[in-house]
Amino acid sequence: MLKIEHIYKSFGEKPVLNDLNLEVKDGSVFGLVGVNGAGKSTLLRTIAGVYQADSGSITLNDMDTYLCPEIRKEIAFAADEFYYPSGSTLQSLKVLYETMYDFDEKVFAEYCDLFELDVKATISNLSKGMKRRVSLVLALSIHPKLLLMDEAYDGLEPLARLRFKRLLAQRIEEEQISVIISSHNLRELEDICDSYGILEDGKIASYGDLIDNRGKVNKYQLAFAEEVDRNRFSAFDVLAFEQEGRVVQMVIRGEEEEVSETLNELHPLLLDVLPVTFEELFIYELESRGRSYE
Repeated sequence: MLKIEHIYKSFGEKPVLNDLNLEVKDGSVFGLVGVNGAGKSTLLRTIAGVYQADSGSITLNDMDTYLCPEIRKEIAFAADEFYYPSGSTLQSLKVLYETMYDFDEKVFAEYCDLFELDVKATISNLSKGMKRRVSLVLALSIHPKLLLMDEAYDGLEPLARLRFKRLLAQRIEEEQISVIISSHNLRELEDICDSYGILEDGKIASYGDLIDNRGKVNKYQLAFAEEVDRNRFSAFDVLAFEQEGRVVQMVIRGEEEEVSETLNELHPLLLDVLPVTFEELFIYELESRGRSYE
């Protein structure tokens, strides 16, 4: 299990991570979301041991991810930016990885074939999507206990994206690896993540089970015989409210059955309940705290 406790990280006078706490269980796919500049990449780099935290601790299976070289061999980091030595080929990177990790050459060859990668091609000449394939193939070839992916699907075309999702699901089931995925495209996270966390003001402002939390936030559309005042809904935890004449649309946090039962006591002519997407959940969470999604 990954355990993060009271992490602080600053760059000069600029604080980025501020008393951040988080746990990610084995076999879990955790979606890390937040507005631009929230510190998602910094958090991933700190977990990977690229950065040293100013204070606090990050442990994987009770071993410090910065201080213990042994546990860093169990962490694969597919960064958003691609940094490879000049003139590198996939074959030369394979040799480099073999010196640092318990590298599985059979898996590497299988995944290169699956993602149509030429091991002799110069990395700098590849497109962004092909570079992304390279980083993911290398990451999965070390059989990591923890896989960190920053903007995981950026540049991947739909077929490669689908292949990777299927492959990742298989690896999670077989090896119980933990995965943290950061992405701006929340729709891409929705069908693969089982938990999520919103990074805001340097800390995890909200996190939990994705399906459970989405189930507790729903859209309610109601029509009344006459116009109603918003104050009539003061008993509910309303995250968003719109009204046009006698029609009201709200996003309410709470158990759907209980909320619907209480709303029916207001005698609406019509009551429809609609689920929210992961992206909508994120936006409503931010807006409820006076923030906006940029």
